Amino acid sequence: MNKRQLIRSICATSIALSSFNVFAGEITAQKMADAIFAVIEADRATYTQKVVQRLQNEEEVITAEERWKEESALPLPAQMLRMGAERVSESNAGFSYALLSLWPINKQNKPKTALETKGLKMAAEKLQNFYGEETLGGKTYFTAVYPDIAVSEACVTCHNDHIDTPKTDFKIGDVMGGVVIRIPLN
Repeated sequence: MNKRQLIRSICATSIALSSFNVFAGEITAQKMADAIFAVIEADRATYTQKVVQRLQNEEEVITAEERWKEESALPLPAQMLRMGAERVSESNAGFSYALLSLWPINKQNKPKTALETKGLKMAAEKLQNFYGEETLGGKTYFTAVYPDIAVSEACVTCHNDHIDTPKTDFKIGDVMGGVVIRIPLN
C-alpha cells in the first residue's frame, strides 16, 4: 500500500468512526461490528450475485477461479473478502475480519479459537449472530461471528463440487460459514 492509499484509508476510517460518534452517541463494540458486517455482507452479496453469478453462471463470459490470476478469471467471493481484510489490516483500522467455516475448503479458513468455533456453530445451527470476548496474545477482543449465507447458485456449486470440500450438500440459503470481526477492547 502506498502512502497516498494509506492516508486515504485512515481518513475514511476516521470519518466513519467520527460519524458514529456524532449520530449515535457513544458507539459500542457490538454496534461497530454490526455496522462493519453490514458493509462486508452487502459488498459480498453484491459481488457474488451481480458479478460472479451473472458473468459465470448466466452469461458464461468468464469464470471465478481459485487461481484467478493464472487463469485470467474472476477472484472467488471468499478471495475478494480476504483481499479486503488484508487491506484493512494494512491500514491499521482498529479491527480485523475473516471468513471462516466449520467446513472450509481452504484449511486456513477453519476456526482457530474456541470462541470462533462456538460462534460458527451458533451461526450454522440457529442462524444467529454471536458475540463474545476473548483474550489473545494478552489483549482482550470483542469478537462477533455473523452467518455467511449462500446467496447464489455460484456459491453452492463451487463448494459442493470442489475437490477439497468436506461438505457436498449446500443449498441456496444455507449457512456456509461465518464472518468473524474482532475489535480490541484495551
